[in-house]
This record gives sequence, C-alpha cells and structure tokens, in this order.
Amino acid sequence: MSNATLEKPTLESLAVEVRRLRERLEDMEDLMELRAAVERNAGKPGTPWEQVKAEMELD
Repeated sequence: MSNATLEKPTLESLAVEVRRLRERLEDMEDLMELRAAVERNAGKPGTPWEQVKAEMELD
C-alpha cells in the first residue's frame, strides 16, 4: 500500500473511533460484571417473577 492511498485521520474520524472503542470497552466491562454475578449466584435460588413484579410495581 502506498502513502498516496492512506488518508490522514481527521479529528472527527478519531473522535468517532474513540467513541466506538469506549462503547466496546463498556460492553466488555458489562459482560465481565455479568459473568462474575452469574458465578457468585451459581446454585442460589432466583427471585420469583411475581415478587419482582410486585417490587417494581409492574402489575
């Protein structure tokens, strides 16, 4: 690839890339937290749906 085909990144394109990378990092952190929670709660009984609905006033 020659230098003529490479475009110099703009501030806007770099900002878009940083936003995209930040979102991916946040998604990965969320996944790590979810996996840790699943591991911590392995074998524990869940909360019945009726109780959750009542606590969240979903009825």
